[in-house]
Amino acid sequence: QVQLGESGGGLVQIGDSLRLSCAASGRTNSVLTMAWFRQAPGKEREFVAAISGSFGSTYYGNSVKGRFSISRDNAGNTVYLQMSSLKPEDTAVYYCAARNSGGAFHRGGSYAYWGQGTQVTVSS
Repeated sequence: QVQLGESGGGLVQIGDSLRLSCAASGRTNSVLTMAWFRQAPGKEREFVAAISGSFGSTYYGNSVKGRFSISRDNAGNTVYLQMSSLKPEDTAVYYCAARNSGGAFHRGGSYAYWGQGTQVTVSS
């Protein structure tokens, strides 16, 4: 089992930056990919970013490309999501996810482990 805990959410203004963190514990040596998803009220869950493999290859959803950056610490147990140029449409609960198998990065169903989520609100 892998446990995930997100932190760093909050209320920010348009154009601000914010960094989310996700700390993994448990059987982390089995984790191949860690990712961020988000879900706004009344909307479907959306893929944000993923980081995978020993080389740390990164993947992004179209709506955040060029504004968000995913990274991880050397041990690979903490993943970060650096968000910049935030917009009101970025308002959502952001979830960290992890998996120890393959599949399309944007498919939430391929991730076995999920955090509780952290709220990000971008105010105009």
